[in-house]
Amino acid sequence: MGYVVERHINSPIKDNPPERPPPAVSEPKTLLDWTFDDLSGEATPLTRWRGKLLVLNFWATWCPPCLREIPAFIELQRRYAADGVQFVGIALDQVEAVASFASEKAMNYPVLVGHEDVIRFMQSLGNAIGGLPYTAVIGANGEVLTTHQGEWEFEVAEQSILFYLENPGSASN
Repeated sequence: MGYVVERHINSPIKDNPPERPPPAVSEPKTLLDWTFDDLSGEATPLTRWRGKLLVLNFWATWCPPCLREIPAFIELQRRYAADGVQFVGIALDQVEAVASFASEKAMNYPVLVGHEDVIRFMQSLGNAIGGLPYTAVIGANGEVLTTHQGEWEFEVAEQSILFYLENPGSASN
């Protein structure tokens, strides 16, 4: 089972409305148009991995099931990188905590970090409840092939990756 992300939104006091409305947030037009900061603060677009079987894992350092599945993802990245598989961790967390964890665990795939933007992206991928961990497999053409809510066990994740490597255009959603 995963953890649910709580959103705390501060609404303006009705007696003291803001002078102008906050800027509208524009959503990217395609899944690969999303951009998140890497651990050094550099904006990193998901288009960097266009053409690969992209496994996006949403996680946080405060989420025990997230931390349990990461060693499996490290191993799967090692096994299938040469076949065009690219894991990308997208953390809903503080950069310092994520960087420390990624270094300690020797994560062998890119790790990006965000906050409200990560929540919006997960929602666009079908994670309506905002639960972590959440994983989405994106095909080389940018199509969502499958999603998984909660901890993804090694054997099941590997079977899914192998299926999509053998059947690149087969979405199961």
